[in-house]
Amino acid sequence: MGIFSFLAGKGRTRAAAPTSAEAPSPRPIEAPGAPAAPGPAVPDRPAAWDFGALHSPPPETPRDGVEVGRADPARTAELKPRVVEALSTIFDPEIPVNIYELGLIYDVRVDDQARVAVTMTLTSPACPSAQQLPSEARWKVKAVPGVADAHVEVVWEPPWTKDRMSDAAKLALGLW
Repeated sequence: MGIFSFLAGKGRTRAAAPTSAEAPSPRPIEAPGAPAAPGPAVPDRPAAWDFGALHSPPPETPRDGVEVGRADPARTAELKPRVVEALSTIFDPEIPVNIYELGLIYDVRVDDQARVAVTMTLTSPACPSAQQLPSEARWKVKAVPGVADAHVEVVWEPPWTKDRMSDAAKLALGLW
């Protein structure tokens, strides 16, 4: 019987729901390393189901492997204007204003080896661009001449508010 079989015939009846003996029973989710629950053998779970990261401490180095040292004031003064210019080319897809003018960029720090750390936030934790905007920010900052590497950290404190927007952004959005 095909997917659209309900369109083919009016007199057909639906197949009965499987009985509890036929239906597979749900498996409880155990933490990694926990002893197996008694019952039928459970096939290996995919690697994507590793819940160990929820219980382990955060890594020493960021996931992207870029460690940015203490801020070097001279390097920061030299590279920050170019980094801000690069970040100003990234637009929030839902709001026609760049992320710098929106006030999503909290800090730009450059160490003595020209590695850049960008601290940013998003308009909300449920932002549909939560993966795209930080990734685009990292790659655009890495492309700035003179930048050795870049790391973008998304933070939620302090939370973003409309007060963080520049006057130009407020004017563009009709909030002025």
